[in-house]
Amino acid sequence: MALDQAFDQRGYDEDEDEAGESSDGTEMTFLEHLEELRWNLIRAFASIFVFAIIAFIYIHEIFDYVILAPSRPDFWAYRQLCRLSDLTGYADLCVKKLDFQLQALGMSDNFTMGITISFIIGLSFAFPYAFWEIWRFIKPGLRITEKRAARGAVFFVSLLFFIGLMFGYFVASPLAINFLANWQLSPEIKNQYDITSYISILATLSLGCALMFQMPMIAFVLSKVGVLTPSFMRTFRKHAWIVILVVAGIITPSPDVYSQLLVAFPLVILYEISILVSASIQRTRLKESQELLKD
Repeated sequence: MALDQAFDQRGYDEDEDEAGESSDGTEMTFLEHLEELRWNLIRAFASIFVFAIIAFIYIHEIFDYVILAPSRPDFWAYRQLCRLSDLTGYADLCVKKLDFQLQALGMSDNFTMGITISFIIGLSFAFPYAFWEIWRFIKPGLRITEKRAARGAVFFVSLLFFIGLMFGYFVASPLAINFLANWQLSPEIKNQYDITSYISILATLSLGCALMFQMPMIAFVLSKVGVLTPSFMRTFRKHAWIVILVVAGIITPSPDVYSQLLVAFPLVILYEISILVSASIQRTRLKESQELLKD
């Protein structure tokens, strides 16, 4: 750790940039930093607001073709499950119907849900720009070596966010909706759900997967600060896999193992990628330490 810190300090002293300085070259005060942060946040929220307005304009089409799509048997995920059912011979995998009805109990529920959906879609589409605005505020405070290591952070964070969002929408959410909609205590009980409950499950699982897919970036940051090592992740690999299976079981409460594996497999891949990311950081750190000793 001492060698790494010495190398970082040397890189910072020799290559110090204009971070934390105003346009006239003077160091920014605390209030000036707060003012800059305020404008970064304003622009970030403005981007979300703009996309939310666009989404609200097309809210009827979005609701019919996007939000309600996982509630129909012809949804992409259900068609793939039927194909998997044909290959495995496990007939229960195929989703032929979703026996439930959605209803709005409150007079303002339709309008409220329209605003909520618009905000969620606005947040999803504006995420890359909003994150970039926050990154613009953080980046000047980093050292040169840290900036080099974090190069492409906005791109990779945004890419993992959208991959996780698509996974949550096309895989995790339909599996959960299918199980909860078709599981009944008695055939005499009709499944009639409030629209807020349906949208809550869809949004929570989609955004939750988008955050879970940030695992490699979290491993990158923790490895850079020395909290996480590849040896630690390899030692507790089996424990991590058990946790992933538990999380997959919570996301997909279906009793069949195929649905659970469909969710667990990508998370296991992400964990293995995180190990490779941590190992790469460690190799870079050792290389820099060796170069420092040579000097």
